[in-house]
Amino acid sequence: MIVMENVVKTYGQFQALTDISLSVGAGEKIVLCGPSGSGKSTLIRCINHLETYQRGRILVGGIQLGDDQKAIDAVRREVGMVFQQFNLFPHLTVLQNCTLAPMRVRGLARQEAEAVAKRLLDRVRVLDQAEKYPAQLSGGQQQRVAIARALCMGPRVMLFDEPTSALDPEMVKEVLDTMISLAEDGMTMICVTHEMGFARQVADRVVFMASGSIVEESPPAEFFKNPRHQRTRRFLGEILGGH
Repeated sequence: MIVMENVVKTYGQFQALTDISLSVGAGEKIVLCGPSGSGKSTLIRCINHLETYQRGRILVGGIQLGDDQKAIDAVRREVGMVFQQFNLFPHLTVLQNCTLAPMRVRGLARQEAEAVAKRLLDRVRVLDQAEKYPAQLSGGQQQRVAIARALCMGPRVMLFDEPTSALDPEMVKEVLDTMISLAEDGMTMICVTHEMGFARQVADRVVFMASGSIVEESPPAEFFKNPRHQRTRRFLGEILGGH
């Protein structure tokens, strides 16, 4: 579904990604973890061209991402993204947030777009909030609306960029439960997260990054029990507190 080959991303003199090669199969769940500033968010933002890259190549569903706007648009139609901050339109209701892109981009009639949106809002358990505005919702509810909004486009891939890091602790579980349910349905997912319990439960592979490079990747059981690199062991020691 996703192929990254020797991808290099720089900001001026700073190299954010160094020779990143990663393949993600259809239905595979990948968790990206690593210290702050290791390039995790930059990596997933390159997958839907929110960031451009200087060298290497990225293919999503067989479409190569480059400067061709048609290819970029085609990829973005297939890739949903959920951000750390919820990025909902504050002047639109929950339902309007969810129907805007399907109507404008996919050309759905309002009635059809609303039917899809209501089904997905029900799925993430916020259908009763459909006529409210984002500011009237809790952080956990807003993030679940953001997930529903991304799903309304019928994506083949979902990218999550630290979706729980802006939430109060008691709201984290409701968002993770929604993501677990998506994973169980076979959605292809790449998640940047520090929620190691989620990684253990859901990931097919855990990818550890540091200083813009992939240091190691392995199935969760191996990653947590037998990390190969000193840098990974140090990170896990810090994040798990020795547990």
